[in-house]
Amino acid sequence: MLVLTRKRNEAIQIGEDVEIKVLAIEGDQIKLGIDAPKSVDIHRKEIYLDIQEQNNAAANTPSELLQLLNGSADKES
Repeated sequence: MLVLTRKRNEAIQIGEDVEIKVLAIEGDQIKLGIDAPKSVDIHRKEIYLDIQEQNNAAANTPSELLQLLNGSADKES
């Protein structure tokens, strides 16, 4: 892990496309601004982990259950 120290209004550049800037320091919180292309997904870590968990759960859904759900959707149409 790279550890850097930055002051307010100082930035960190990641590659050519991503810049992270310290906007404010208020008590024990730091406000960051992230400038990145729209194609780059940016999430808080806890949200990212939740998305990964949901994706893994969906990928591990038994195919029989998916077929059953798909069959009941066909009957409703």
